[in-house]
Amino acid sequence: MEFRDLKKQYQVLKTDMDKAMTDVATSGAFIMGEPVKMLEQELANYVGVKHCISCANGTDALTLALKTLGIGKGDVVFVPDFTFFSTAEVVALEGALPVFVDVDPDTFNMDPSSLAEAIECVRDDMSLRAKAVIAVDLFGMPANYAEIRKVAKQHDLYIIEDGAQGFGGWTDYDVSNSGVVTPCPKGKRACSFGDISTTSFFPAKPLGCYGDGGAVFTNNDEWADYIRSLRVHGKGSNKYDNVRIGLNSRLDTMQAAILRVKLKAFIDHELADVNRAAEYYTQLITGTLRFSKKEIQITAPTLPKGYGSSWAQYTVRLSVPSGNGTFNREALQAKMKAKGIPTMVYYPIPMSYQTAFRGLRRFVLTPHAENLSKSVLSLPMHPYITREEIRYVVESLVNSI
Repeated sequence: MEFRDLKKQYQVLKTDMDKAMTDVATSGAFIMGEPVKMLEQELANYVGVKHCISCANGTDALTLALKTLGIGKGDVVFVPDFTFFSTAEVVALEGALPVFVDVDPDTFNMDPSSLAEAIECVRDDMSLRAKAVIAVDLFGMPANYAEIRKVAKQHDLYIIEDGAQGFGGWTDYDVSNSGVVTPCPKGKRACSFGDISTTSFFPAKPLGCYGDGGAVFTNNDEWADYIRSLRVHGKGSNKYDNVRIGLNSRLDTMQAAILRVKLKAFIDHELADVNRAAEYYTQLITGTLRFSKKEIQITAPTLPKGYGSSWAQYTVRLSVPSGNGTFNREALQAKMKAKGIPTMVYYPIPMSYQTAFRGLRRFVLTPHAENLSKSVLSLPMHPYITREEIRYVVESLVNSI
């Protein structure tokens, strides 16, 4: 069994995928070829924004967003403590200070109340300027932008949406720059919630290529032009007249061609298929545990009303109901592996505890991030997983605890 079965996906898409790759090889236009422009337009249309600018990877996408907003030394950027390292790494690389805030224990996404608390703490230090929030759409579900936008608006902060795992997720509401929430019956897509939003096309992501890739999304024309310059060494109208210091961060043509095939499949059936898989997982976990007398409780992921997920991961929480015991997660993973079932832990150490950020001042405590790092377990999840495989995973998990 594969954790995310890219081999099966390729077999399903093989005819179109092989043609797309052969067409690029035949054209010889390997860098910034026509498929790049076509993909950017298709992505912008799907997300519902004016501009999509592709780049080399999701980390560069965040870097481009920070540079566009002028984030630098003395600035503070608020990031969730429970997410992948790059979300805070890019802040530090710009010379700014990442301030870690706690997450909601049910959704795993940034807790707006913890964000507000951290902002108030930072305001007491006159040497620091609160500048932006990076909200992460963890495991496929958009963060609570309705509340995050209210807090950010109150303190005049930019919002960067890190949609590396969130592409395809949605809400049934929209949030204006002023913080007004309005119904959105057709769905508001992830990568459209931030002042600038980003995503990653790492192979294991909901929309992944066969290498590295990323993209930046915005409705701001000036920012879009600036990002297009930054991604190619800060070029001007002539590539040998560079008007600023930039990056070398282009999405190559082969990856764009691959992503165009995958985007079509994602829209046509993969997003719906992965949601059906998630529903079946939750149904089985809930039904099985209703009659379980196991000492370890398995809690299925929460999807609040009005939210939709692209299920980058299907992540359960393990706990001892009495609160007085512990469990060996590594031993559980070993039992699952022996049954041919791969599992993953995202993320075993909160960012504020990692070596690179050790000694960094902590403005607020992050108990939920700490607890999740000890209790989460991600199960195999992808659009091509079968009901039989899901049943086997759940039965094996319950029998292994």
